[in-house]
Amino acid sequence: MSRTGRVERTTKETKVLVEIDLDGTGVADISTGVGFYDHMLDQLAKHGLFDLTVRTEGDLHIDSHHTMEDTALALGAAFREALGDKAGIRRFADAKVPLDEALAEVTVDLSGRPYLVHSEPENMAPVIGRDYDTTMTRHIFESFVAQARVALHIHVPYGRNAHHIVECQFKAFARALRFASERDPRVSGVPSTKGAL
Repeated sequence: MSRTGRVERTTKETKVLVEIDLDGTGVADISTGVGFYDHMLDQLAKHGLFDLTVRTEGDLHIDSHHTMEDTALALGAAFREALGDKAGIRRFADAKVPLDEALAEVTVDLSGRPYLVHSEPENMAPVIGRDYDTTMTRHIFESFVAQARVALHIHVPYGRNAHHIVECQFKAFARALRFASERDPRVSGVPSTKGAL
């Protein structure tokens, strides 16, 4: 059974298309107009082994906020669609990823209940590249969680370089999502005593 999701989202601020295949090989075709964000979504595809297409046209003449937020909302919705009824998946997973001096720890539960816990070092550089506002990292994950309906805990206990601090979060996020969404041949039906997720 194909586990794919496709979401189109259009507002007065953005036009977004996201396509995802959870059983892919990590092929990415990303274009949001925000260079560092494209790089992070590439990491999500590569380390999650998701085939991912993202096409976003946003009001970048204002700033990058709407573009990143609406892309994350569409990505979360596409991920939820691709999961289907969640039968046979592992459901829970965690991953730790270092990037030089920084470390990210991510735990996920594909629970059907949106919840985010997020912590990272304070006093990071405010911008990465030309237009990635580092305060948006938490909001990207909030937006994804709201639509994907997952519980996501992200903790970066240490790190100095803003690029490294953000990138290791996306890499660990990718690995945790990959492992949680993988099928486990020993799981019969939905992995919940409730019988639904």
